[in-house]
Amino acid sequence: MLDDTAPERFLVRYAGRGAFSPGIIDRAEGSSVFTEDGRELLDFTSGQMSAILGHTHPEIVATVREQVGRLDHLYSGMVSRPVLDLARRLAATLPEPLEKALLLTTGAEANEAALRMAKLVTGGHEVVSFARSWHGMTQAAASATYSAGRAGYGPSVPGNFALPVPDAFRPDIVDGDGNLDWRRQLDLGFDLIDAQSVGSLAACLVEPVLSSGGVIDLPPGYLAALRDKCHERGMLLILDEAQTGLCRTGDWYAFERDGVVPDILVLSKTLGAGLPLAAVLTSADIEQRAHERGFLFFTTHVNDPLPAAVGNTVLDVLTRERLDLRARELGSLLRDGLRDLAVRHPVIGDVRGRGLLVGLELVPEAGAARSDADKLGAAVTRRCAELGLHMNIVQLPGMGGTFRIAPPLTATDGEIERGVDILGRALSDVTG
Repeated sequence: MLDDTAPERFLVRYAGRGAFSPGIIDRAEGSSVFTEDGRELLDFTSGQMSAILGHTHPEIVATVREQVGRLDHLYSGMVSRPVLDLARRLAATLPEPLEKALLLTTGAEANEAALRMAKLVTGGHEVVSFARSWHGMTQAAASATYSAGRAGYGPSVPGNFALPVPDAFRPDIVDGDGNLDWRRQLDLGFDLIDAQSVGSLAACLVEPVLSSGGVIDLPPGYLAALRDKCHERGMLLILDEAQTGLCRTGDWYAFERDGVVPDILVLSKTLGAGLPLAAVLTSADIEQRAHERGFLFFTTHVNDPLPAAVGNTVLDVLTRERLDLRARELGSLLRDGLRDLAVRHPVIGDVRGRGLLVGLELVPEAGAARSDADKLGAAVTRRCAELGLHMNIVQLPGMGGTFRIAPPLTATDGEIERGVDILGRALSDVTG
């Protein structure tokens, strides 16, 4: 029997077959979290890939203290100044025609709203997303999620289709030189979707960089080709930038690199810098058509003033400190350090990503099973924690050797170098 100090004694285990992280966290500050027994862990996941300004950022703390004493929650039909300011300021960071905002709480909720809007506007119900996608655990978002959580819960929403992932490290379709042929792969994917569709395609929901899917950065040109595939079929392109939005990749938004403007943009995680804040942004035309059809997404915490005030502070800090440029600098430092490790540790098969969203994939010796990568990744993760570094592996069978590395944008050069050093020591200890 579990004693009363074990987390499993009273908490529902919600991470599939994964366990709670060891230790009880007492506090956090900057790029570190601290356990009740006094241990410091350098946080290379920014909490749940969210705390882009680090933990307990003084301006966020000040905003929460002030706003909670002034105005924290309202009837959902009322509007407050922080909400209006945040909607206006988000529009100013985005290209035309993205100018209409709906403020919500989580990424799953925002994806739910985006899909609901797309279905209403197009009149269709079918949704396309990547075969290793993660968009949330609510109904429509979970039905568009293929990386985990599909088995055992009964039927998903009808009309969801999976698109193959353009993974350059493990390509499914290659050209004459053995490199990923993403155009042929994309054509084949839509040929299969067209064959299955009942003529009711509504939306394609994708991440510009698949995070839970292994930190897979879409090849340059892919996003534009995907947009064209969507528009040819009357579908809306929805980009889920929960983890990539707001400077994480070195640009304010990951889609900027490709010059592609989505029909609907979803933000969460990074927008609240760790607090529950999400947004759906779209054009005035799409919003008008949705409104004329009676778009309904009336929730308890829609357009709440407290998280909106935090979002405004996040924008203040990102803009003033040019954290888009800082993410590029730190990302380059991080990738260079990881590539140096790869020279000394042949078990590192690939280093990839953009800005401060980096993937590192471990590859066991030739002939080893993919499950061996899972065991190796778990062992390295445990050793990193013992040495003072919190790392996160992709929690999928056969992909447990892939680390998702996303330190806060406010991390110092020294903290990046310290994290790389700890990872190198852990690799040496585990692999000998």
